[in-house]
Amino acid sequence: MAGMLGTDAVLMLEDGRSFWGQAFGAAGVALGEVVFNTGMTGYQEILSDPSYSGQLVVMTAAHIGNTGVNDFDPESWQPQAAGLIVRSYSDQYSSWRAQRSLSDLLREQGVVAISEVDTRAITRHIRSAGAMRGIIATHPSDLAALHRQVLAAPHMQGSDLTRAVTSAEPYGWSDSSQPWQPRASGGTLAAGSGRLHVVAYDFGLKRTILRRLVDHGCRVTVVPATTAASAVLDLRPDGVFYSNGPGDPAAVTYAVATMRELLGKTPIFGICLGHQLMGLALGGRTYKLPFGHHGINHPVRHLPTGTVEVTSQNHGFAVDPASLPADVELTHINLNDQTLEGFRHRAIPAFGVQYHPEAGPGPHDATYLFQEFVDLMCAVRG
Repeated sequence: MAGMLGTDAVLMLEDGRSFWGQAFGAAGVALGEVVFNTGMTGYQEILSDPSYSGQLVVMTAAHIGNTGVNDFDPESWQPQAAGLIVRSYSDQYSSWRAQRSLSDLLREQGVVAISEVDTRAITRHIRSAGAMRGIIATHPSDLAALHRQVLAAPHMQGSDLTRAVTSAEPYGWSDSSQPWQPRASGGTLAAGSGRLHVVAYDFGLKRTILRRLVDHGCRVTVVPATTAASAVLDLRPDGVFYSNGPGDPAAVTYAVATMRELLGKTPIFGICLGHQLMGLALGGRTYKLPFGHHGINHPVRHLPTGTVEVTSQNHGFAVDPASLPADVELTHINLNDQTLEGFRHRAIPAFGVQYHPEAGPGPHDATYLFQEFVDLMCAVRG
């Protein structure tokens, strides 16, 4: 077997509970908030989603690694999750698209992972006790020292992680979903020729979102998270997109301030963290969910039509609907726990959803939201 497969490793939670297993991927230690993802597939997209920065991801699917990894599916240019926890890892893979094994990728990128642990027990524990900090360690020798490291790690609440994952410089994007070819890290793309110009704030932006925008006729310019509203308006956009991203939305105060300046001056569409930042900019509040929503099978009701969508989700915080002003209309509700999944402003051209309509991985039930953004931009543009 490749890499570290077969080496002793341990996952220790902040409450002192530990799970022993086998390491694969990189050797070392990994700290982060432990969350579980209920998707049966898409482990490469999940690992490379910047929204998972600072998190140790437990995959509830029993077998991981079966389809290997390739250069076409990543949501960013490197794995972003702090670590990976699986029940059974397969170093042997079978897929016409595969180029190497998952353990090869993790070892190359320095990501620590553990297999042969009871992920069902971990998931049940998190569901009852709530998401908590944890550590994965290979060749552990001092469990007490590991526990001290966990307790010293920062909490997710109050953490601004967008600065660690945002792009360093603006760049243009013109690739659509089909066909899609990866580009080398650090390169740039020429701006596309779409009829609508969208400026996308990168708080941990998924590449599938960019491809969906291009699919719908947009020319996209991506800007760093700290870009001033005046600099964005100087680009003369037809609309502004607020992306997904990791961490506590209430800690990203500069993005909330920027959103307040942009509201009413250009159409705005927000997804996940972008949805939460819009809620804060409109005067609402956000709060931490007990264990978050992470998976590709979450039912959401579209309130204006009553239609139920199966959605892809990845968030640990939510907007409190009771805190939003009266001129905000609720549009989507989670059918599992009744949390807010979407809203729009009645007077200002701005709306957002908590879930991921771009999928990657997941169902495409909500792709229509990109068309709604296009329609909104066209209506304002006249």
